Amino acid sequence: MALDRRLNAYREDLAEKRLEGQVAACRFVTGEPARIVSPVSGLRPKPDPASGIDTEVLFGEEVTVFDRAEGWAWVKAASDGYVGYLPDAALAPPDASPTHHVVVPRTFLYPGADLRFPACAALSMGSRVAVVGEAETRGTRYFLVADGRAIVAGHCLPIGTYASNDYVAIATRFLETPYLWGGRSGFGIDCSGLVQLSLMMTGRSAPRDTDMQAAGLGVEIGRGDLKRGDLVFWKGHVAIMEDEKTLLHANGHTMTVAREDFEAAVKRIAWLYDVPTGYRRPVT
Repeated sequence: MALDRRLNAYREDLAEKRLEGQVAACRFVTGEPARIVSPVSGLRPKPDPASGIDTEVLFGEEVTVFDRAEGWAWVKAASDGYVGYLPDAALAPPDASPTHHVVVPRTFLYPGADLRFPACAALSMGSRVAVVGEAETRGTRYFLVADGRAIVAGHCLPIGTYASNDYVAIATRFLETPYLWGGRSGFGIDCSGLVQLSLMMTGRSAPRDTDMQAAGLGVEIGRGDLKRGDLVFWKGHVAIMEDEKTLLHANGHTMTVAREDFEAAVKRIAWLYDVPTGYRRPVT
């Protein structure tokens, strides 16, 4: 059986070292670490800007770089092992290790500790920054980050600490966020990205894609057992139960993260994608 190329870096000319003996390639490499310095970078199956994104990596997240060519880097994301291509300009050496992560849906980086300064960049929940100092301006506290910019301190927590243990509550903070195929940020998100990012912000890991989540995230349950936090799967889609009667999902129907009556959603989706294929409960 062929290895899943989403999680295994291999081509005819090059493959990651751990796959030696499992795949055929001219050369095997361990790769080198790098960190994302773009606010959000799309990870694509081909080094082509016209190719759709499979997922996204966020500011401050680490990747392993296997190859660089013609402005593209072939990488593997440390957060979930996803493999793909992104612009080489989105990467920098991992000099300063992140100390804090963003715990609000969106925030800004400023050139200094003052909200009146023009913002340099917008960051999503889950982004990581290396804090090297603090400052206060007109009562607002800021963290100073390693590259000299500033971020509102109240929008961050130390890595390893979390604003909530309730991933459903975190998912609700993305309500009305635009739907984006392959999206995994507060600027645009897809159904499985919503599940993964919300769980990540409670300290739990999840596979990236719907089929991966349906195959092994948590434990299988029956439809009659559904409660808050359980997952409902269709072919190519996943939704989060907010309670026994309501679900949350990033969906192409509203093109947003939205609430929907569970039974109404099952009926609406059935004509195109059939009935749900399974139900799972993430491990708490």
